[in-house]
Amino acid sequence: MRSDWILDVLTDLKTFATANDLPVLAEQLDDTAIVALAEIAALHDRTQGTVNGNERDGGGGFGGAGAGGHA
Repeated sequence: MRSDWILDVLTDLKTFATANDLPVLAEQLDDTAIVALAEIAALHDRTQGTVNGNERDGGGGFGGAGAGGHA
């Protein structure tokens, strides 16, 4: 996905926050990374709404997606 770069930025910010004794900010950045991941996945789902002219299966969830070490 083209939007994945934002997760790298959030990871860098969390690393900085942790290294500079800003634990509340680091925790907030974890939450922000989860929100970003969810929104990126939703955006991807919306842009991939049809496959070969047919609607995609509506089955859902994030398929086990989580912060995945990004933050």
